[in-house]
Amino acid sequence: MPSTVLDVSATPLDVLRTVFGYEEFRGDQAAIIDAVVGGEDALVLMPTGGGKSLCYQIPALVRSGTGVVISPLIALMQDQVDALSALGVRAGFLNSTQGFEQRRETERALLAGELDLLYLAPERLRVPETLALLQQAEVALFAIDEAHCVSQWGHDFRPDYLMLHVLGEQWPDVPRIALTATATRATATEITERLGLHDARSFVASFDRPNITYRVDPKDNPRNQLLRLIRAEHAGDAGIVYCLSRASVEQTAEFLVDNGIEALPYHAGLDNRTRAANQSRFLREDGLVMVATIAFGMGIDKPDVRFVAHLDLPKSVEGYYQETGRAGRDGLPSTAWLAYGLADVVQQRRLIDSSEGDAAHRRRLSAHLDAMLALCETVDCRRVQMLRYFGEESTPCGNCDTCLAPPDAWDGTVAAQKLLSAVVRLDQRGQRYGAGHVIDILVGKTTARVTQLGHESLTVFGVGEELDERAWRGVVRQLLAQGLLGVDASGYQTLHLVEASRAVLAGERQVMLRREPERKAGRSRTKTSGSAAAAAADLSPEDLTLFERLREWRAAVAKEQGVPAYVVFHDATLRAMATERPTSLDDLAGVSGVGAAKLERYGDGVLELLAPE
Repeated sequence: MPSTVLDVSATPLDVLRTVFGYEEFRGDQAAIIDAVVGGEDALVLMPTGGGKSLCYQIPALVRSGTGVVISPLIALMQDQVDALSALGVRAGFLNSTQGFEQRRETERALLAGELDLLYLAPERLRVPETLALLQQAEVALFAIDEAHCVSQWGHDFRPDYLMLHVLGEQWPDVPRIALTATATRATATEITERLGLHDARSFVASFDRPNITYRVDPKDNPRNQLLRLIRAEHAGDAGIVYCLSRASVEQTAEFLVDNGIEALPYHAGLDNRTRAANQSRFLREDGLVMVATIAFGMGIDKPDVRFVAHLDLPKSVEGYYQETGRAGRDGLPSTAWLAYGLADVVQQRRLIDSSEGDAAHRRRLSAHLDAMLALCETVDCRRVQMLRYFGEESTPCGNCDTCLAPPDAWDGTVAAQKLLSAVVRLDQRGQRYGAGHVIDILVGKTTARVTQLGHESLTVFGVGEELDERAWRGVVRQLLAQGLLGVDASGYQTLHLVEASRAVLAGERQVMLRREPERKAGRSRTKTSGSAAAAAADLSPEDLTLFERLREWRAAVAKEQGVPAYVVFHDATLRAMATERPTSLDDLAGVSGVGAAKLERYGDGVLELLAPE
């Protein structure tokens, strides 16, 4: 049974225009959709905000039957269904949050052919009754979202994904489409193997997110740095702050609230009701900041997140890319900001050395970390470095910190030799110390500890006076990042030489280091506040007034309907309305993001607001 807003002969382009309100497909969307509509399997690697959802939603509306979407995003399924319902698409979900009656009604609608799309949590497929239910239904396709979760070496592994190969075995004639925004070539190969997608067509879009400005700042009281970032550049904006531990999440959220920033915590130690309530508020309200561990937000649908901040170093480039990709899904300017310092490198190296698993596992973790450290330490364009990690070559972006304020590269070989020599001299005495004490020796600082231990008598005492303590900490950090210095896995985090240190000491290896330039304070926003600032940045005063009126109207409608504001219209669509000022329903239908169902539901209200006074 076709969707309520479509005719049975609708083409993919008809669906794009009528249901979703967009005129043309982007990138590989048309080719992907044609392949799936034609019954082929597909593997799709496409960045967040690139339009992955349309690649299975449109085929589900064109093909006969119900599109079944396997997604780990249980907390977001209701919002996904609400967003589709607002477009006139018949959608439902089955997961552990539902009561018996809700599940039974969804199952009845599925078997009656009254659903265009059904969202399923992967663990539901462990239940034999679910497989039996799907066998009775007419399935148009299977979409496996967040497909990188099948990779056991990936950053977001989900054991339940390992059983999804059963879909191809039990429904060999139903096309499958696996999608992810985060996969290296190795991960893509693993997805293909584990899901049995050997004959699938592969589509790899550019991983570039040109609207995101990537920045890495030296860590120096990171909570205060975060506060300055929000106040100067993102006042009133929605944002996500990632921390490594639950305690840090709680403390950071409290710190922001105490300083006038509305913030909520999210981590696995909170009860389910609190987590769900906080996530719901973040999705539905404007200008909230969510402080979270990486448990939060995989695939988060909120389009107007204007910044993602990391107060601790991510473990991999994949994880960093996935998390920062939650910013600017609407294509408007956004910031990915990371505070990074020596303690991050020491901590991550120590965690790897003390981790469970065999040597191969630790080598894989080290490779992930090495790539992340290389991204942090690069003197070249960060975007080029990150895209190269995913197998994509590009040119300098002109929009990351290393492009906007290029750091100096300097020959740090002599400095590295001095520091490594200090470690050697201590080791010769059977002593190992952390970075702080070694630096005190190099700069000739006569602390009580240095004096007590007699370290002022070492030949390396005071040989590093040409650099200050902050600069020496940068040297230590970069030597650790380059694998030229080691740190013990014990709680003392003492420094020691590694095999590669010998070549530096012998003068056989040059060591290039980066010197970060002084950062300029961020500019305050003056035109408008809130998460619409990026959308309104270059609007005329008249258009800006109209844009704000549209946002107020949208907020009232969303509150009345109990849905996030973006379910009504995205900021980009409101911006287009404010600048194009349509005067009829036909004109309004031509605005990007206005489909048939939204035109019918909201058209008169929008035109009334846009009418000249």
